[in-house]
Amino acid sequence: MDRRRFLRQGMAATAAVGFLPALSSRAADARGTVSAPLARPVLQPAASVDLTGFTALASFQHRGVVWTAHEDLRTPQGALVLVCADGLLELGKRTEDVWGSDTPPYLGIPLAKLAMAEADLLADALLRDGDPSEQAVRDVAPPPASRLDPKDHNGRLPWTTFVGTVQANDTMQIYPDGRSRTYRAVQSFPALADADTVAHRAEGLLGGWMPAVHKVVPAGEGRWYDVLVFADVNAQDRFIVQTWHRTVLVEQGKAVRTVVGYSYPDFPPRRTGASVEDFYRGVIDFAASWQAQLAQASIAQLPDASWSDLARFAFARELVVRPGGVYPKYGAVDRDYVGNEYDGFQDTFTSSLYANLEWGRFDQARAVLDNYLSEYTQADGLVNMRGPEIGQFGLTLSLLARYLRYTGDVALLRNHQGKIEATAALLVELHDVSLALPRSDRGHGLIHGWSESDACLYPDPTLWWKPYFGNSALTIRGWEDIAAVWPTIAGGQGASRQWRQHARQLRTRLLQSIRADIRHDLRPPYLGPLPGTTETFRQAMSQEDPSKGEQLWSHRAYAELLQADVLPPEIAHLVIDCLRGHGGTTLGIVSNIWKPSPEGRDILGFISYGHAQQLLRLDRIEEYLLFLYAHRYQAHTRGSWTAGEVAGITGGMPLFCMPAQMTVPLLLRWMLVFDQDQDLYLARAVPRDWLATGKPIELQEAPTPWGRAGLRLRADTGQRRIDAELTLPAMRPNAIWLTLRAPTGTQLREVTVDGRPAKTAGPQHDRVQIPFAAGATVVVQAHYD
Repeated sequence: MDRRRFLRQGMAATAAVGFLPALSSRAADARGTVSAPLARPVLQPAASVDLTGFTALASFQHRGVVWTAHEDLRTPQGALVLVCADGLLELGKRTEDVWGSDTPPYLGIPLAKLAMAEADLLADALLRDGDPSEQAVRDVAPPPASRLDPKDHNGRLPWTTFVGTVQANDTMQIYPDGRSRTYRAVQSFPALADADTVAHRAEGLLGGWMPAVHKVVPAGEGRWYDVLVFADVNAQDRFIVQTWHRTVLVEQGKAVRTVVGYSYPDFPPRRTGASVEDFYRGVIDFAASWQAQLAQASIAQLPDASWSDLARFAFARELVVRPGGVYPKYGAVDRDYVGNEYDGFQDTFTSSLYANLEWGRFDQARAVLDNYLSEYTQADGLVNMRGPEIGQFGLTLSLLARYLRYTGDVALLRNHQGKIEATAALLVELHDVSLALPRSDRGHGLIHGWSESDACLYPDPTLWWKPYFGNSALTIRGWEDIAAVWPTIAGGQGASRQWRQHARQLRTRLLQSIRADIRHDLRPPYLGPLPGTTETFRQAMSQEDPSKGEQLWSHRAYAELLQADVLPPEIAHLVIDCLRGHGGTTLGIVSNIWKPSPEGRDILGFISYGHAQQLLRLDRIEEYLLFLYAHRYQAHTRGSWTAGEVAGITGGMPLFCMPAQMTVPLLLRWMLVFDQDQDLYLARAVPRDWLATGKPIELQEAPTPWGRAGLRLRADTGQRRIDAELTLPAMRPNAIWLTLRAPTGTQLREVTVDGRPAKTAGPQHDRVQIPFAAGATVVVQAHYD
């Protein structure tokens, strides 16, 4: 269940590196000081955009440079272009329809039927013909935040997105009509008060990925309100987020009225209206700031640029959410998610470290890691957070090993050597306790403890101090991975021998317990989240008060069990089939496993990426793509891309949490570059439809345990040929594999690697082994029928 619902129940029960840029002119007037000049934005050549048909908006000077602002007002998607003598800054305004489709939802299946079914009926239907259709997944349910009901929010519409800066310690929420908590465009444009009109808006982000809200509210044929809101990157207020606002009424390609605001309503004569020129000065500094913040990241190019933009935006949003770009926050705005009691939440740390590492954002990864080990990890290995989660200790150890392999930064890990060793030793202590239990005990030899942090807030937290399979699985993964690099950190074998011994012993016991607990009398076969359960998780959650059962939060236990990658393939397949067949997934994503209700069925937006990772390892590619599509379209708001911790499928507004925002970047990265069992996989899950567009698919400078790697794929649909160019890492993996998922309805005919014939392998006979040469560029061609 989501955290807010949990807290309400808990109360009822207990009652009975970011840089600091320069100040803008307006901020300087208010504060009286100006910092060092901000770096100029990265510009394109002046000839790269044809400004024919654009409207000239303003001409002004900024930091000694003359600029002109132009905008394409012929379409709501028209770009904003700022031009100076050295080039131009093009900021696209792509949007997505917030309302979604008016066609009947759920593929015509009654909501109550699919909600109460044990099988994931929507996943079954969408996967019937191989790769799921991205459009079908997009339109299968009302989008999040598209069917807002004031009665669900104490009579007030909820915020649907927010803005902020790196340096500020807070954020500013933005509502459907574009207002903030301090500025309302409706005062100048009363039509924005019409809730039905606003509900049918489109939303996007300035520049495709920058954290500036763009809204298009329809106002009749050829008429719309164009709303832009972003935080002033130059403001130095510690907690207050200063905001720029621009609202334009566009009629038949002309701006008939433009109103610009800065943070607050006017208070003449001291606070007068902001100028249009100052607004565009703010845009230039905003773009320059965010270009600099996201400069360190792998370069991705996909047929639909919104996918790579979604990944970049996630990292920009993380910097907005984290005070100073570093200090962790689980959520934003709402106390139940942004309060300091959540700052040490392990999932916020692990999801951030993982995603930043995978996209080559090593500076941010280092800052996050150092901050967490310095500020939120105690000398004894415990975290400065209520309810430590056992599995996340193991994942932390695994990610520390990955950090070292990717970055070579042994100095930082040596600085925290004592805490790292204490974390691994804590798990050894828990294992020793379990080994002392009678052999007849169902938890003998399995790690006991909470899998979910919230467990500690119940009147009797011992109910969830249990041997969940996921806890032991991630502990094994953590011990094995940290032991492999410990000699580099600490010198000599030291404790690594002990950790390996415990890992082997725990792995043997875990698999023994799992095999003994599989229920082959059910179809598909069933495995519970911990040994000895007599009810399925769906049965356990169907009780009058499901929060009194040990299978609460089963979704976490399953996701972590799969993520650890310690199960033989046949058992990993069984666990995935068990979830999909017994009520544990929604649209192919792990469900928020709770009491079944005919009114809906929920998606778990965060921590479920471990489930997707195992789908990829098992080459269940179609299901992996369904997970990816469903997460984007059914766990994120449209256009503004606010990711929900738990998202329903009836159009309500999910509660934002930062770990959910990091899921799609991880899945996109793994789709293109993924390591498994000392092998490197390239293009393993590229959608067939993406290749069929004939547009390039590219990821460059992707970090791997063997060094940076890259790939570029493109299909020539006329010649029925796929061309690939691969950049190999500096060190040798066990093997390098390239997957060529030819367009739907075709199959590979012949493949050459650097001009030499190559054989195909893999479950779909579409995988080619690439001979290794350190840092080499390899050319692959494949023909298909």
